[in-house]
Amino acid sequence: MAKVGIIMGSDSDLPVMQDAIDVLKSFDIEVEVDIVSAHRTPDKMFAYGKNAHKHGIQVIIAGAGGAAHLPGMIASLSPLPVIGVPVKSRNSIDGWDSVLSILQMPAGVPVATVALDGAKNAGILAAQIIGAQDSCVLDKIVLFKEGLKSKVDQASKALKK
Repeated sequence: MAKVGIIMGSDSDLPVMQDAIDVLKSFDIEVEVDIVSAHRTPDKMFAYGKNAHKHGIQVIIAGAGGAAHLPGMIASLSPLPVIGVPVKSRNSIDGWDSVLSILQMPAGVPVATVALDGAKNAGILAAQIIGAQDSCVLDKIVLFKEGLKSKVDQASKALKK
């Protein structure tokens, strides 16, 4: 079964990251959720980054606010794709600090970055990455995309009435 690791720097990030958890579960993808702080639990962060792939995880979603070093550090340690979710925290500079910390990575250490508080899109992207190799997940993504189209078509028809 496909598995995605979802980590965040603090439990205060969970309300945002819950969107990724929910969307992945809707695609029947197993999630492993943990709090891993780049600044407060660096040993745990190093162990997670180096070992996630050994535990069946295929993609890592890392959410963090403020200085937001977690996604980049995990990407430097792990051979897995990492999706960074910048979280607008109460001590942030309107979220820009976390966006730029995750977005501006050096060559060779990529982090796929979604919008500020964009955990839902992070979950969808993780599912699409897995779907490239898993036809069951891919079929669910196709249905999901058809559902999006249907909602727009219905709204368009309702507007024209």
